[in-house]
Amino acid sequence: MIELAGIHRTFEVGGQPVRALRDVTLRIAGGEYVSIMGASGSGKSTLLNLLGCLDRPSAGSYRFGGEETAAMGELELSNLRRHRIGFVFQFFHLVPRLTAAGNVELPMVFAGVPPAERRERAAQALARVGLTPRAEHRPSQLSGGEQQRVAIARAVVMRPSLLLADEPTGNLDSASGREIVDLIEGMNAEGLTLVVVTHDPLLGVRARRQVRLADGVVVADETAGARGTASGAERGSA
Repeated sequence: MIELAGIHRTFEVGGQPVRALRDVTLRIAGGEYVSIMGASGSGKSTLLNLLGCLDRPSAGSYRFGGEETAAMGELELSNLRRHRIGFVFQFFHLVPRLTAAGNVELPMVFAGVPPAERRERAAQALARVGLTPRAEHRPSQLSGGEQQRVAIARAVVMRPSLLLADEPTGNLDSASGREIVDLIEGMNAEGLTLVVVTHDPLLGVRARRQVRLADGVVVADETAGARGTASGAERGSA
């Protein structure tokens, strides 16, 4: 599904180049569960933005589903994000004035889905995350865990093939965090490709595969039950 080859990302800060990613080569197959770990400044958020087509690499190749993203225009990238990639963030980014159902409907509004279908699919997505009784509540009336469940429902309502989760439990208490992890892992078990970006080792090691970054470089790529460093090009296939 995902093929990164020789990816570099350089930013200019104060007139000086900052190399956020350096020669990253990584393959993630459909249905995998991968964690991307590293300390602050390691490049993991930059990598997440590239995987989600929110940013473009300075050099290298990123193929998604066999298609070279560098050849895509902004409209094509927008459609890719809208239909094939779901995002879950540490901060829930819900619209305060909308109900839970209204927040889940938003991606479908932008995609031009008819109102009746939007309502039906939003109801199904909220049922999937156990929030049917809270569908008409606004974010201020929901707990942190419930708000994250709404965010997950919104992320998957367009039926993406990839879910990118950036510190999905970072703003939650431990009990709510466990519920959220169980939920997204259950979706992965149903075939959704799951990539979790985190600095929390307890969350990261739950993935069947762990990729570790340091100073913008992949320093380890391990599968569950294996130890040692391996090239990303040796793990998985598109």
